[in-house]
Amino acid sequence: MNDTGGGNSSRSPLAGRETVATEHCAKRVRAYFAGQLVVDSQNVQILFEQGRTPVYYFPWQDICSDCLEPGTRTSHCPRKGDACYWSIRIGERFAPDAVWSYPQPLPHCPPIGNLAAFYWDAMDAWFEEDEEVFVHPRDPYTRIDVLASSRHVHIELGGIPVADCRRPMLLFETGLPVRYYLPKPDIDWRHLRTSVTTTACPYKGQTSRYWSASAGVNNGTILPGATTTPVSRWPPSPATWLSIRSTSSFSWTANG
Repeated sequence: MNDTGGGNSSRSPLAGRETVATEHCAKRVRAYFAGQLVVDSQNVQILFEQGRTPVYYFPWQDICSDCLEPGTRTSHCPRKGDACYWSIRIGERFAPDAVWSYPQPLPHCPPIGNLAAFYWDAMDAWFEEDEEVFVHPRDPYTRIDVLASSRHVHIELGGIPVADCRRPMLLFETGLPVRYYLPKPDIDWRHLRTSVTTTACPYKGQTSRYWSASAGVNNGTILPGATTTPVSRWPPSPATWLSIRSTSSFSWTANG
């Protein structure tokens, strides 16, 4: 199974010498703040910039102007120009300088003068179509494949086996190491303790739970960072992730 993100081609707009580029995003994108829809657009531009995650830029007519007020700061980007900011106020909720725009972008910058962007974390929720998205916009040039495998995966902590599997699901994600997802019956849960840690991924969703390992070190002392990460059950994962929804993945760096 794979998720190519719905890109317009297989070639990234930054594959040449460009440091900033935009392209049309075919998805409907929405953001909510304080229970109110603050942007809803089917005419989104996605901006790519070297060394940064993608950013959505929206036409002003698709942004709720009633909830905006002038911001308190300005900034300069050597790639895009001078930015102006707006804050969002809805009832008692206030997000300072949460929206920005480049009214007069630099000559070598794409034409984004009539568009505005939002700080992702300033909003309460983001949606691509009707699916909630976390952390940052999905990069349409990031590919993910989930493949069934017969590789033998054996994991030990402090010399004690905690997992042994011959039926892992392998997750291949552009630019990242392979992740091995193991069925729950192939893990010895006696050596794992529930953790309060949670994380999210724009491509896989939110984790439902983390565990810390406590095997073979000082009679059960927890190994910091030795965790497993099951794929989220909430919000519901897309069909692409059904094959790993009931599996867990270990942090290799913590396990040596």
